[in-house]
Amino acid sequence: MFRSPLIRDVALLLARIGIGSVFIAHGWQKLFDFGIDGVAAGFDQMGVPFATAAAWFAALVELVGGAALVLGLATPVAALLLVANMAGAFVFAHAGNGMFVDQGGAELVLALGAASLVFAGLGSGRLGLDHVIAPRLQPGPSAVAS
Repeated sequence: MFRSPLIRDVALLLARIGIGSVFIAHGWQKLFDFGIDGVAAGFDQMGVPFATAAAWFAALVELVGGAALVLGLATPVAALLLVANMAGAFVFAHAGNGMFVDQGGAELVLALGAASLVFAGLGSGRLGLDHVIAPRLQPGPSAVAS
């Protein structure tokens, strides 16, 4: 098992870039391709309460939260918002459609939500802006890891 802090930090960086990029793309799509009105109409058909507010929340959390992940900025907060967003997507859009995304299933939202949960717990690592701005606020190794 690799125990090098550098390997951990590089792994977190690469994962943040990958997952954050997916969120950015989906947030961009909601804002600029579908438009908030189109997203809200879709949410309304799925039974999402306060569909317009939920559409704004989802679009902005995905776009801004994804960018925050890529930068490693306010990572735990951004990640928890993304977890909440994916939980909503799971409940309202995907849970009843099985697992596979080609059938409207939950695999993508589960993977994105789980990855976001990891970032909420581990933070950005040393290769993120969180470490530069407030290194003392970065989560440290747990007692379990000892």
